[in-house]
Amino acid sequence: MSEPKVSIVIVNWKTPKLLAACLDSLIKDPDHNQFELWVVDNASGDESLEMLSSQYPSVNVIANSENVGFSKACNQAVPQTQGEYVLLLNPDTIIYDNAVSKLAAFMDAHPDCGAAGPRVLNPDGTLQLACRRSFPNPAAAFFRLTYLSRLFPNHELFAKYNLTYTDPNSVTEVDALSGSCMMVRNSVIKKIGLLDEDIFMFGEDIDWCWRVKQAGWKVFYVPEAIVYHYHGASSRLRPVGATINLHRGMHVFYQKHLAPKYWAPFNWLVYSGIWLRACLFIVLGSVKKLVSTNHVPQQVMTETPLPEVSSNRGSAK
Repeated sequence: MSEPKVSIVIVNWKTPKLLAACLDSLIKDPDHNQFELWVVDNASGDESLEMLSSQYPSVNVIANSENVGFSKACNQAVPQTQGEYVLLLNPDTIIYDNAVSKLAAFMDAHPDCGAAGPRVLNPDGTLQLACRRSFPNPAAAFFRLTYLSRLFPNHELFAKYNLTYTDPNSVTEVDALSGSCMMVRNSVIKKIGLLDEDIFMFGEDIDWCWRVKQAGWKVFYVPEAIVYHYHGASSRLRPVGATINLHRGMHVFYQKHLAPKYWAPFNWLVYSGIWLRACLFIVLGSVKKLVSTNHVPQQVMTETPLPEVSSNRGSAK
């Protein structure tokens, strides 16, 4: 293969069926011969590696002996990529209607774009709000905790973090994208560095977008490119660990980028709030588990027809 246009990096942990569906959706793209595929397996201990070897021999595979987390796993592959663009992609996604090629075409047409992300949808077609965000700050946290952002989803101040007042059908310059599917120029990565390995998973996408913008590049949400995301297929296997990692990501991001702007007592108040929130989520999750028999099915999203794309603002799960 000549030098690839897009290098796609997927980190897998115990989701072989979803990973196979994701790879199959990538291969449907007429330009898939311009894609370089990397899968980093974080010691799944299941049939993932055998499946990759037998069914997808062209995929570059890195097999870890332990779960090193999302950021470190991506960093094992990204420096080896040859594509003009690097796409971070979760294994529990389905690429719809050549979305990867559409993102690459958008970046070709916008040389000031350092990172671009698609419209990320739940399997039922509703929008995942994390695919287009403003950077978090204490005010945004307050509006979310007090539910003002939900009570006034069309208010530019209260709903600034999730941008629910903007049209989900329009290309929008944003602060941050979802790491479930995010394309970054390889040349930009070489300038800003790899993902922050202090963040095991969750929050590394916001941190990377921050550094992209600090380096003078723009970040865009591109709704013409559509990706379905079965959110949390891996993290729900260990919900307590996922909750801790989520809030650890919040802590690291705030400490790196926001804490220098505030007095130490205020910062300690923020850190306390982050970890009190984590404790609350763990307790509520434990209670929910006791009263519920639901579990995360290892379903493949392509087993049923995908829904029509929703244009409802702020719809999310």
